[in-house]
Amino acid sequence: MGSLYSEYLNPNKVQEHYNYTKETLDTQETTSRQVASAFIVILCCAIVVENLLVLIAVARNSKFHSAMYLFLGNLAASDLLAGVAFVANTLLSGSVTLRLTPVQWFAREGSAFITLSASVFSLLAIAIERHVAIAKVKLYGSDKSCRMLLLIGASWLISLVLGGLPILGWNCLGHLEACSTVLPLYAKHYVLCVVTIFSIILLAIVALYVRIYCVVRSSHADVAGPQTLALLKTVTIVLGVFIVCWLPAFSILLLDYACPVHSCPILYKAHYFFAFATLNSLLNPVIYTWRSRDLRREVLRPLQCWRPGVGVQGRRRDGTPGHHLLPLRSSSSLERGMHMPTSPTFLEGNTVV
Repeated sequence: MGSLYSEYLNPNKVQEHYNYTKETLDTQETTSRQVASAFIVILCCAIVVENLLVLIAVARNSKFHSAMYLFLGNLAASDLLAGVAFVANTLLSGSVTLRLTPVQWFAREGSAFITLSASVFSLLAIAIERHVAIAKVKLYGSDKSCRMLLLIGASWLISLVLGGLPILGWNCLGHLEACSTVLPLYAKHYVLCVVTIFSIILLAIVALYVRIYCVVRSSHADVAGPQTLALLKTVTIVLGVFIVCWLPAFSILLLDYACPVHSCPILYKAHYFFAFATLNSLLNPVIYTWRSRDLRREVLRPLQCWRPGVGVQGRRRDGTPGHHLLPLRSSSSLERGMHMPTSPTFLEGNTVV
């Protein structure tokens, strides 16, 4: 057991692996690299702020404690942590990389893998919930909350295991010929395993949304015409953004597995593909929450409180009530009263989906 982890604190191991897999070890901080790093850090800060606002909105309003909104909160949490992990990854890259020990390198890359995979599993959980709520015309009740929490917990547990496998021993320390070019301390077979799992998740999400598409397009569906069009548009955006953001990263990792060392120069530009995949964490709150009018109001409430003419308690400076700060409910919600369903309301303009 000792020999397995004996090299984890060796300060020369990371440089040895980079010397073997990389064509050059040029780690000088050029102007273009500094600009790119600054842009990535700003992007990740936007990811953190955006998802933090969503988390605050979901946490402080009991109306958003239903299954779908909790799934959205879980997605926002994973995306927020992905932004933090990618900032750390960026700051510890370049010339800093060769000064890391293997255990530090595994922690750097593993944190990014854990948070990004948790985001993907959260997308799968949301797809499952949408399928249950729409395709089967069924909502989560209070007696099903345990199942919902188990699904969220399982997504994080699987992500932790998946991201932690290299530091637990599935790596290529001592076996340079088995190393990945993109991630020089990771074994190629581990990279293939991750790509396979993510590809299966992608296919599962596509299958679930195709099923939803078939249900809402069916002549027997209980969804009205305008609602059908709005839902189909939402599904199209979800699938399109997911595929556009993640497919290039999956492709570069598959190429990494197939290419012998030094034979595919594009692999040395893989960080651009991973940075592009991180855009998914920026766009997820837009896709899944901006189309919910109630959640949008809650997220924007802090901005309304900062308006110069309005106080925090919803009163103008002249003492008159600020009615635009009062909680708003749609007419359909008022008619339903206490029987308002707990599932989220997705909107396209004024159309309820």
